[in-house]
Amino acid sequence: MNAHPAGPPEERHAALLDRLGGRSIVFVGLMGAGKTAIGRKVATVLSLPFVDSDHEIESVSRMTIPDLFERYGETEFRALEQRVILRVLENGPQILSTGGGAFMNAQTREAIAGHGVSVWLKAELDLLMDRVAKKQNRPLLKNPDPRAVLERLMGERYPVYATADLTVPTRDERKEVIAAEVLEALCGHFGVAAAATGEVQS
Repeated sequence: MNAHPAGPPEERHAALLDRLGGRSIVFVGLMGAGKTAIGRKVATVLSLPFVDSDHEIESVSRMTIPDLFERYGETEFRALEQRVILRVLENGPQILSTGGGAFMNAQTREAIAGHGVSVWLKAELDLLMDRVAKKQNRPLLKNPDPRAVLERLMGERYPVYATADLTVPTRDERKEVIAAEVLEALCGHFGVAAAATGEVQS
């Protein structure tokens, strides 16, 4: 069997979707890592629906995430988040962006492993600080020292995020570039030949 040159992106993406089947591609990572922006971009490229679990939670509860935190506390919020994500995962294939704490829940991780492929967008502290400083809707950062909070969250969460199926470093780069790197990583994960090698095993 001879190796054939890698096909155009459309063919590789079709092969990727074929291997994905009914599963979801699930983005995990800290707030500010770009899960929603990159997730939307990947969804557009693959012509898949995009779902943001935070938006789903807000529409189910008819409350904003900060209000939910304030009224019910983090434990109740996480329970609701888990239920919403489990329900969303039944509807693949799709791209799902999850809240920063979602992947910390063992049952949620198990459900994601059973129904999807997890992609950790790994970001450095300075990048996250730059991004989250612009937004006031981060309940966990309502603190005199948000940088210290982010550092603590990185310490707690990064070892768990590292158990995701794929890790893609993110940085201050156009979302198209990061999305393309995510797609390459997914192709590699599913054994779809990388464009760079120019070879597909037939």
